Amino acid sequence: MEWLNVTAESGLWGLLAASFLSATILPGGSEALLWGFLQLHPGEQQAALALATLGNTAGGMTSWWCGRVLPKWQRLERIPHKDKVERWGSPILLLAWAPLLGDALCVAAGWLRLHWLPCCAFMAIGKLARYWLVAQAAASM
Repeated sequence: MEWLNVTAESGLWGLLAASFLSATILPGGSEALLWGFLQLHPGEQQAALALATLGNTAGGMTSWWCGRVLPKWQRLERIPHKDKVERWGSPILLLAWAPLLGDALCVAAGWLRLHWLPCCAFMAIGKLARYWLVAQAAASM
């Protein structure tokens, strides 16, 4: 099991990258990676939570930006969950952590030209809450 001996520093960089990619349309398992990292390095919980949240929020904002650069004048009724984002505004992005649903919400928020700062803040809060729950589960094992 020598190959599992990941240093905290390299593991944190990997966690940041995996968290970013998991928030884009690419599939990923950043929660499992966070859980595994915390099993190896339980003293790094705060850094791991911060970097996982940062990476995942940056990935969500990348999806927001992709929606933002779509032409507004085009009839894009097929953007999933656009009506929910129109109705609830940026607070709906508390659900940006959810698989598939979250990606669509982020793209729709960008396409609807919702201001980036509240979108980013709500995304970060939701993603931090999810990672915090994973970290608590990892600590209890």
